[in-house]
Amino acid sequence: MLSLEQLAGLLENHRPAAAARVQEFSLGGQNFPFNSSPAIMGVINLSADSWYRESICLSAAAAVQRGRVLAAQGAQIIDVGAESTLGHAARVDAAGQTAQLLPVIGGLREQNILVSVETYSPAVTRATLEAGANLLNLTGTEASEEMFKMVADHEAAVIICYVAGKNVRAVGDFDLSADPIPMLREFFARQIETAQRCGVKKIILDPGLGFYYRNLQDSAGRVRHQMKIFLNTFRLRELGFPVCHALPHAFEFFQEEVRGAEPFFAVLATLGKTDLFRTHEVPRIKAVLDTLQVF
Repeated sequence: MLSLEQLAGLLENHRPAAAARVQEFSLGGQNFPFNSSPAIMGVINLSADSWYRESICLSAAAAVQRGRVLAAQGAQIIDVGAESTLGHAARVDAAGQTAQLLPVIGGLREQNILVSVETYSPAVTRATLEAGANLLNLTGTEASEEMFKMVADHEAAVIICYVAGKNVRAVGDFDLSADPIPMLREFFARQIETAQRCGVKKIILDPGLGFYYRNLQDSAGRVRHQMKIFLNTFRLRELGFPVCHALPHAFEFFQEEVRGAEPFFAVLATLGKTDLFRTHEVPRIKAVLDTLQVF
């Protein structure tokens, strides 16, 4: 059981990290003051294989409409993906992803809504940045230097996701060390150095909470790992860049109340000083953040 004593011990052991400040920047004319106010990124899935049914949109018109609703509910960025990360989901080639993504990006940008694209494909990255995407949610490590250069050329931002493999569809096992933060810091330090060498200036880090890793299929073990990462997030901020978390679901514990899982994890992520919340439940997460800010 998570306790007040455990939280106090975590802070005492890493007190200097709790004071770390991160880079702030603007996207599409919108400022993100991460050190004083976290941001929310809503999700649109164009793949029918995605399990979070409320986020699935099977037409460009439906996706643009959902994006407008999410923005009105409080999402500053909309993250769009055309291939599910689930192991059993169908692969979608670059041409197929691009065909689905471009009309959605165009429709959202016409509404002045900031767009993030989740992909590990260089071809998809190039096409979507050219179409006006503001942010690359990079879910792979292969060809990352090529994609960093594209991001720099378009003066966009990148979310660097921790991936133990070539991409989220081809991962190995997650390193379940007692303290995963040093391993994550080492990975991000290398990726940051490469991104900056390629000219990228706007960087966000995502530890990747890993429901797709083979050795994180045990429910209790996976949730324990996720909670640990959330609460230790502030230690990654010492790298100088904001940290993003995709909020998980813990279906095995929440069951029919699964839509309440992301708000629960948002509390832990907030305590860990998360800067950007990627969520399917925008109004619920906004309510959580607004309430915590009252204290």
